[in-house]
Amino acid sequence: MPVGVIGLGDIAQKAYLPVLTALPGLDLRLMTRDRAKLDRIGDTHRIDPVHRFTDLGALIGSGIRAAFVHAATDQHVPIVEQLLTAGVDVYVDKPLDYTLDGSRRLVELADRTGRSLMVGFNRRYAPGYVQAKERPRDLILLQKNREGLAEAPRPMIFDDFIHVVDLLRFLVPGEIEHVDVRSRSRAGLLEHLVLTLAGDGFTALGVMNRVSGSTEEVLEVSGADSKRSVVNLAEVIDHRGQPTVRRRGDWVPVARQRGIEQIVLAFLDAVRAGKTIDAHDALRTHELCEQIVQRVAEQA
Repeated sequence: MPVGVIGLGDIAQKAYLPVLTALPGLDLRLMTRDRAKLDRIGDTHRIDPVHRFTDLGALIGSGIRAAFVHAATDQHVPIVEQLLTAGVDVYVDKPLDYTLDGSRRLVELADRTGRSLMVGFNRRYAPGYVQAKERPRDLILLQKNREGLAEAPRPMIFDDFIHVVDLLRFLVPGEIEHVDVRSRSRAGLLEHLVLTLAGDGFTALGVMNRVSGSTEEVLEVSGADSKRSVVNLAEVIDHRGQPTVRRRGDWVPVARQRGIEQIVLAFLDAVRAGKTIDAHDALRTHELCEQIVQRVAEQA
């Protein structure tokens, strides 16, 4: 199956190409405007030179059925529009766009063209988080912290905090009835952010501190007198009296631990089966991110 990979930055090189090049039955075609990078990465992964492109139209004209878009976010809308219009199923890194209008345009276009549009929310497929969804979840706490990375609100929320928003939406056990946002900014840069989502019988807290002194991601779900923690997607700790710890096996690939292998397979399986992946649920995550941006602006 002919599949395009558009944009060859760090996320493509570190996370996606190692998975895609190991899968049988794929005829990969690479596209970036940087010819030197294209040839270097093409040589590394033994991609036939005739399947290396610097022009999107030429890549589409080569007959690809699906594409993975890892280009810069501000290029997502024009690239994905051209792909969908040409009848190509699309997997695109989050976010769809930095604006809600741009995100909606892509989802509506996917609807009109009848093509799949899948957003790269890989944490929904990470084994530790999938297993956490099987536990009682009266209270959910997710912290995703960084060191020395205060940033302007919109790119921080749509590039990074969007993972927190989407994972909480994935894990909550019911309809969200209440949204609260608390933030702190200095000199126009967002330092920390706390999101509360609540509904009948549950509360979910998402915390990001960009000046925490530590890079970490910790999930805790609790209820029915039990708790499960997932630390950096690799360590699962069950608390019911004496805690028990399970760690990622030495030979488990990082891409599988982080859900990237699984989400890639889910997308490709859908393409092969002719099943359309609907992006409306992903759009709801973008809508909530836009709401958070507006609340932060009010508190600045």
